[in-house]
Amino acid sequence: MPIATVNPATGETLRTFEALDAAGIERCLAEAAATFATYRTTGFAERSALLNRAAEVLDADLEAVAQLMTTEMGKPLAAARAEAAKCAKAMRWYAAHAEELLADERPAEADVRDSGATTVRAHYRPLGVVLAVMPWNFPLWQVIRFAAPALMAGNVGLLKHASNVPQTALYLGELFERAGYPRGCFQTLLIGSGAVEGVLRDPRVAAATLTGSEPAGRAVAAVAGDEIKKTVLELGGSDPFLVMPSADVARAAATAVTARVQNNGQSCIAAKRFIVHEDVYDEFAERFGAGMAALTVGDPMVDGTDVGPLATEQGRADLEELVDDAVRHGAAVLCGGRRPPGLERGWFYEPTVLAGITDVMRVDQEETFGPVATLYRVGSLDEAVQRANHTPFGLSSNLWTREDSDVARCVRDLQAGGVYVNGMTASHPALPFGGVKRSGYGRELSGHGIREFCNVTTVWRAD
Repeated sequence: MPIATVNPATGETLRTFEALDAAGIERCLAEAAATFATYRTTGFAERSALLNRAAEVLDADLEAVAQLMTTEMGKPLAAARAEAAKCAKAMRWYAAHAEELLADERPAEADVRDSGATTVRAHYRPLGVVLAVMPWNFPLWQVIRFAAPALMAGNVGLLKHASNVPQTALYLGELFERAGYPRGCFQTLLIGSGAVEGVLRDPRVAAATLTGSEPAGRAVAAVAGDEIKKTVLELGGSDPFLVMPSADVARAAATAVTARVQNNGQSCIAAKRFIVHEDVYDEFAERFGAGMAALTVGDPMVDGTDVGPLATEQGRADLEELVDDAVRHGAAVLCGGRRPPGLERGWFYEPTVLAGITDVMRVDQEETFGPVATLYRVGSLDEAVQRANHTPFGLSSNLWTREDSDVARCVRDLQAGGVYVNGMTASHPALPFGGVKRSGYGRELSGHGIREFCNVTTVWRAD
């Protein structure tokens, strides 16, 4: 895939970029390693001041960077502004909380004495140079949610961003320098996917984090495993959205629309499979289908647009294949199911609801990365949980109910990294984020995220 900005609303190639050559990659690696040698010795006060300054720079650039994201990957401009604001918020959160999150941990006095020591503590030290392989769908947020905790922990970062958001990638590389970070603390590598293995195998790189597709995660994990290097993977998702008889159906259906089409439907944590009890199925299906059909599809730069184009032409083709396969096998199209008339330029697809999904349809097991929802009718909570877990993914989940027993059952039995009750899944800097099964491993955000790329050092002392 060429490194280029291609406007998904028009299909027009706006800018192309040359990939870094071997000499350029070596310069970045050498600078990262040299910078880490000194940056790791800085204190939390200095790191906090730098990260707060980066948040200020991003605040000042918010409108320009929002327009850049929309141009490169097609999300509505209002969503792009919200993404940039969320990034600044996360920076300030880690600047304020990192020292507390990485404070030394001390075992009970009885255990200290039993070990033969006078004092014992677990101390968090940075790992070193961390390679971040990041996707295009949240081109700013996915990077910042790694960079903010990593830099506060004393690590330095190398960013390999998706090849269709090169200008956003370059902006991120410049952001931290403009905020006053030492050169080499965070660098963007404009490289293709074929160059990732060489960077990851370099002994100066200590670890890697990847957000992206399952094949990309598998490739990075295989190389890292061969090199015995730490990885955190956040991969695909096909999150269930369970609606039980006691739910506020009107609110659940309205939230379901937002949950499915956020970011033009291109979100790993978007609800994708809507599993509804037969007692409320008809009402939910009617409300949900009407809400999806009422959305405005169009130019993402225009205020009032709810759903913009898919980010890539191939992404739309993949989505169309899943819908066509489902229809051939008997799925009912409650709304959408086609390219919107009048939007021939660009990679648009109508918000779509498919009902009557069966196991023979590809859409039952594969992730729909676009504004397409699948609807299931179930007769009990047992059946709902079984259907929810009937997927290779396990990123997050949503439950709508007023019954505490439903909540307890789903927290116990849903195979997912999160259970969001009477609301939609959303990431927040204070909450751990990640999945199980083929959705990956490890956690981002919160204290769990900042500790992923730390060397937990046991300090035992006898006086």
